[in-house]
Amino acid sequence: MPHDNALPLDIEALERRIDELVRALTNATTENQALRSQRATLIAERAQLMEKTELARTRVEFMIARLKAMEIRP
Repeated sequence: MPHDNALPLDIEALERRIDELVRALTNATTENQALRSQRATLIAERAQLMEKTELARTRVEFMIARLKAMEIRP
């Protein structure tokens, strides 16, 4: 009968392990959602920065062209 006593302990250990795995899954899911949100925010910020960079580049090129045009005039 020692086997009968070990069985409830094995089931309890299994239940504890399942609870640990469920908590780990919940934590991983929460972290995954946060990372996806952060990624979306960073992608949007990157797009804005690229747009600002392009605008600044265009403005600088325009200023350079104006300066060159001023140099050409006598």
